Amino acid sequence: MTKPEDSRELVRLAKDAFGGVDVIFLNAGIMPDSPLSALKTDEWNSMIGINIKGVLNGIAAVLPTFIAQKSGHIITTSSVAGLKAYPGEAVYGATKWAVRDLMEVLRMESAQEGTNIRTATIYPATINTELLETITDKNTSQGMTALYEQYGITPDRVANLIVSPNFPAVFLSQKKKPGSRHNAGPGPL
Repeated sequence: MTKPEDSRELVRLAKDAFGGVDVIFLNAGIMPDSPLSALKTDEWNSMIGINIKGVLNGIAAVLPTFIAQKSGHIITTSSVAGLKAYPGEAVYGATKWAVRDLMEVLRMESAQEGTNIRTATIYPATINTELLETITDKNTSQGMTALYEQYGITPDRVANLIVSPNFPAVFLSQKKKPGSRHNAGPGPL
């Protein structure tokens, strides 16, 4: 998702297949953690390119549609590293703090502009995915592997939360807005 045209194509495909877009889940990310002193600047740039620019590209691709229809929901994945700083995760954490801020500002701007675009950010920790495979620093890899072996959960736990009708950030009413494919307003899904 580092190329804006890929995100635009994804939105176009969704519109063609489903007649529109009401929700986008921006979930791409990498985590090649290392101490800053390791100076793995290529990895830093990759994290910034995927973890921040990927989200921005997704927002840019879907925002015109959401603004035009005056509704939409953008869900992103941050991390507990977007809430708390951890040694060895400075750049990864910085990218996840950025995601947190982007979503908060987007929510505020939507409220000011009256576009009814909702945002939700999840902050998972130790999800057993391929993220550990991106860590090239030996000491960091060993420490994170031990942490994930002790506390890691399966990705389906997060996926089930997102698709659950009880997902706390999704508040849609029983009454549909005219011309909308989804419910709008406060209330249960």
